[in-house]
Amino acid sequence: MSVYLFRLGRFAYRRRRAVLAGWLLVLVAVVAISLGAGGKENNSFSVPNTESQNALNVLQDRLPAFSGGQTQVVFAAANGTKVTDPAQQAAIESAVANLAHAPQVAVATDPFNPRLVSPDGQVALASVQFSASQANVKTSSLDAVVRAVAPAKAAGLNVQYSGSVYPGSNARLSETPELVGILAAALILLVTFGSVVAAGVPIVTAMLGVVAALMGVGALAAVIDVPSAATSLGLMLGLSTGIDYALFIVSRHRTNLLNGMSPAESVPLALGTAGGSVVFAALTVVIALAGLSVVGIPFLTVMGLSAAGAVMTALLIAITLLPALLGFAGQRVTRFRSLPGMRGHAERVARQGAAEPHRIWGARWARFVIRRRIPLLVGGVAALAVLSVPVAGIQLGLPGGESQPKSTTVRQASDLTTQHFGAGFNGPLLVVADTTSATSTGLTTLAHRLGTEPDVATVSTGAVQNGVSIVQVIPKTGPNDKATSDLVSQIRHDRPTIQAGTGIHYLVGGTTASNIDTSAKLSAAMPVFLGVVVGLAFLLLTFAFRTILVPLKSIVGFLLSVGAAFGAQVAVFQWGWGASLLGVTPSETVSFLPVLLLAIIFGLSSDYEVFVVSRIKEDFTLTGDARGAVERGTGQSARVVTAAALIMFGVFVAFVFAADPAIKAIGFTLAVGVLFDAFIVRLTLVPAAMAILGSRLWYHPQWFARLVPDADIEGQRLERELASSAA
Repeated sequence: MSVYLFRLGRFAYRRRRAVLAGWLLVLVAVVAISLGAGGKENNSFSVPNTESQNALNVLQDRLPAFSGGQTQVVFAAANGTKVTDPAQQAAIESAVANLAHAPQVAVATDPFNPRLVSPDGQVALASVQFSASQANVKTSSLDAVVRAVAPAKAAGLNVQYSGSVYPGSNARLSETPELVGILAAALILLVTFGSVVAAGVPIVTAMLGVVAALMGVGALAAVIDVPSAATSLGLMLGLSTGIDYALFIVSRHRTNLLNGMSPAESVPLALGTAGGSVVFAALTVVIALAGLSVVGIPFLTVMGLSAAGAVMTALLIAITLLPALLGFAGQRVTRFRSLPGMRGHAERVARQGAAEPHRIWGARWARFVIRRRIPLLVGGVAALAVLSVPVAGIQLGLPGGESQPKSTTVRQASDLTTQHFGAGFNGPLLVVADTTSATSTGLTTLAHRLGTEPDVATVSTGAVQNGVSIVQVIPKTGPNDKATSDLVSQIRHDRPTIQAGTGIHYLVGGTTASNIDTSAKLSAAMPVFLGVVVGLAFLLLTFAFRTILVPLKSIVGFLLSVGAAFGAQVAVFQWGWGASLLGVTPSETVSFLPVLLLAIIFGLSSDYEVFVVSRIKEDFTLTGDARGAVERGTGQSARVVTAAALIMFGVFVAFVFAADPAIKAIGFTLAVGVLFDAFIVRLTLVPAAMAILGSRLWYHPQWFARLVPDADIEGQRLERELASSAA
């Protein structure tokens, strides 16, 4: 591999103008296609082979008017009045009449007809059913909903919205987190390199990669459903990995230059050596993200493949465009004039790292770890194990309006509904009843029997159309309450008894049931997902290092990192420890968060494993001194891995300040996971364990050596060939 990368780097350096022009043409083409396609993100998703999805399929086939997006409009009276007062009721009825004529609206339900008025007379609930699916409800239609309720607002009523789609639910995510992440990365690179040119090259390449990848995702959104979280995830990983991959190559290139090489010699050699680690690191991330496809949930597949595409784009740019840009930069990447206040320190550290690597702080840390390897190993494992304890209390769900900021309309609608009706009215169950063979009293009997189920607050039936009726079951508990999940299971379990003698067959669906089915399917798919991803990554790392112990050690370290990261996530986002500092409303853990973050953290942890261990193996191959190689390899990689981890942390933590609770949780967990994995696991536990194991870590039998080819990711074979050719 190192030889091929060397040749690729030499080609990109010599043909840098053509390489740059080619990438700019690709970027222009992707942007043009994306803008021309007009694709838009949406947050609708399906979970195949579940009862809730089958219920939706029945509605789409036989009652399409009730299979689209739904908005619940909450009318709340001001103090001293009631929604049943003549003036207030007239205003609400006028608003509902306007809603019925809004674009894409199939049905608007008057709250005074089915008596969806709270016992205290303070709140009324109207329902708006769209003829289009949630993904296809236009922003203009939601704006028309806001205009339609003007009479109610004019009468002094407080009007709020919730449901699967509501005004403001399709608003674009803020770009602020991305900007903050880029600024944080730029600052860290400036401190690391002490040069605007050296710091700017990774930023530029990463941003070009992100634009190319996300424009590609935007083009795909014209033909498939792409959740908005896929864009945020692609930005997180595209920026962080793009900067990190460039950082490792640029760092090796600068060391070469400071050791006296010319740019023409240094650029190909940097790609041939550090580039091998970058390739294997990127492939582990791509494998982990693509592994989300085995879960069998389309929106997770799209998120995983979109993020994998962003990482793959970052890799391609790092091994083609980056060498070209370094060719344009020449010796400027080693100049320190850009930071007058830090110039002396930055230049001294850089040159010292090239000439006297044993004196830099990374080497001092490595020596400390080697000397205290046993207490550090025991203490580090114990600390991460303790931080993982909260994972035992994890509760999965898809948080609704109650988890949103209090300033949002969906949160206010949820609070009003819970306060005046009960939590169950925020998540009704939709029982889709096939009445084709129903008896004359079948529907009434069905509704009565459903009402006798435990934890059912009320049951209402709709009219029969095309042999189908919708029976709405309101639980006594909220959508994410365990009692509600138990109720769904009970209604499905009691199906033979409930249906008996009615001639009716039913399916339990609706948003709440769909969320429960999603959580159950994700839980069932987790072992398969872990087996596939970990197995493939194990094979890849075995191929890279030609030993079994290194991949096993990497996987154990990943489990410690991810356990501690999820423990912190549960403590903050579910238990509420310090939640107010982050603007978090404690709620259930998003059901797809564990499987998604397992893929990402596993991939990123393998990144740091490759970067650290490849330098150790490089030294061990040269010297045969196992413990000394751990010390020197860790010392050489510590500074760059630290900068890379801090960049990842800066990009991820910026998303903690996003408004969307799911994005906030993803950013927090990834930021914490990166810190734990880089500083506790890869720069402390890994060298400590490797120092204890010594040369046994690299042992492999002869048959293993014959079966597993040497990928030479450290570039040792390349350097020997270059040395022999020079002689």
